[in-house]
Amino acid sequence: MTKEELIQFEQEIADAYCAGQIRGPVHLSDGNEDQLIELFKGIKKSDWVFSTWRSHYHALLHGVPKEEVRAEIMKANSITLSFPEHRFFTSAIVNGITPIAVGAAMGIKRKGEDRHVWCFVGDMAAEAGVFYENVKYADNHGLPITFVVEDNGQSVGTPTDVVWGYDRSKEKPDYLKWDRKNLIYYRYEKKWPHVGAGVWVTF
Repeated sequence: MTKEELIQFEQEIADAYCAGQIRGPVHLSDGNEDQLIELFKGIKKSDWVFSTWRSHYHALLHGVPKEEVRAEIMKANSITLSFPEHRFFTSAIVNGITPIAVGAAMGIKRKGEDRHVWCFVGDMAAEAGVFYENVKYADNHGLPITFVVEDNGQSVGTPTDVVWGYDRSKEKPDYLKWDRKNLIYYRYEKKWPHVGAGVWVTF
């Protein structure tokens, strides 16, 4: 999908949500289209993709038909999109998906398959201990997995820097200091709020 198509998709979801047609939370993406389009050029259809509650772009770029993605979102499954036939899974639990992704990578290695696992997390999740443990375990055991930290500077509604008490403009997050080869990081800014589309919806 193109950048314009991704943006249009999210706008259509926002409009449907504001019209009260989606009876559940939605987490919209924007501002990171260019980074993701470039990143997904290296992700094969046969690879596994594990994501968070903000996963619409990931699903679309991994090849899940937009009609299927939209249908699940309209059924209020925005934060738990899963398409096993496309090797695409998500979790609404912070870091809930990381150990599952590591398990999938271990299965691939044991079977000797030519596949790779991609695990997307936000900057708040990347600050948690469970994330470090999974990255360390996967790297030390040579598992076929890459972790992607998508940093929008927010931990739900609080700046991540405030949560952890440091100034990112002066100091790098700990996970950027690790000597690990299985981690990709990018930073972006988004206009959509953490949840919803910025208006109060009465169902």
